Amino acid sequence: MSWLKKLTAGLKKSSEKVTSSLSGISRLFGKEKIDAASIEEIEEALILADLGVSVASDIAEALRGYKFAGEVTPEALRLALADQLTGILLPVEKPLGLTQDSPPAGGLHVILLVGVNGSGKTTTAGKLAARFQGEGKKVVMAAADTFRAAAIEQLAGWGVRTDTKVISGERGGDAAALAFRAIDEARADNADVLIIDTAGRLQNRSELMEELAKIIRVIKKQIPDAPHDSLIVLDGTVGQNAIAQMKAFQQTAALTGMVITKLDGTAKGGIVVALAREFGLPVHMVGVGEGADDLQDFTARDFAYALVGLDPETTG
Repeated sequence: MSWLKKLTAGLKKSSEKVTSSLSGISRLFGKEKIDAASIEEIEEALILADLGVSVASDIAEALRGYKFAGEVTPEALRLALADQLTGILLPVEKPLGLTQDSPPAGGLHVILLVGVNGSGKTTTAGKLAARFQGEGKKVVMAAADTFRAAAIEQLAGWGVRTDTKVISGERGGDAAALAFRAIDEARADNADVLIIDTAGRLQNRSELMEELAKIIRVIKKQIPDAPHDSLIVLDGTVGQNAIAQMKAFQQTAALTGMVITKLDGTAKGGIVVALAREFGLPVHMVGVGEGADDLQDFTARDFAYALVGLDPETTG
């Protein structure tokens, strides 16, 4: 199955939530434009689909003056919605790439993965390793989630699957010290990329956020401009709670981008649009499954079309 088909299938719950809300507004259809009485109902429908109040309001208002080619039909409305969503998402469409033109000091590109428990950080680390290895890069992973033995074992498993060296320590060990050692070993191995997987931590636990800050300070002592990518991995199923997570981790980890996982298990895919508008940070990748190729570059148009239940390959 192609990635676009996986994306469309993975967003099926979300697209059904969007389209079912809109299809219930019967007065929308059969006219040449959307009347003022329908605007508020469209806004409410989009809020229910987790697009957020600000985005829903802007889209509803834009649809008021949208030039439809003929009567408003369910498909025409979905196309108009996809057009508006694409415009919002395009500014955050940015594939995750290495600094080819100006390599980091020492040639090592450091990627730090942060987020709450269960968001998919360890799996994302393994999938990123597979990606960069496939591009011919030498990759090292660091298991800086020292709280959870299963996390160390899980990352070690990805190391075997992707033929990637994994640096780990004892359970309960100092995560910052592990990150320090990982940089030393990655440099000694002439690695191109170091991916540091950190422990999941609730954004309202100050002591855990301080530990994350310590890891970052240690990284910067060795490589002042690192981490070169500070990525939050967000579980798409949490919906609007992702906003609070973003705010907390942004303060501690100076986030540079987002990876959004588990979108196949939720009807809350609209949160990607809300995050894009609220923070303006790159959405590098989205995930719709557990396989190594189920995490792919985020493409604004494809995501927008799939979110309203249109096939990106055959529509428009």
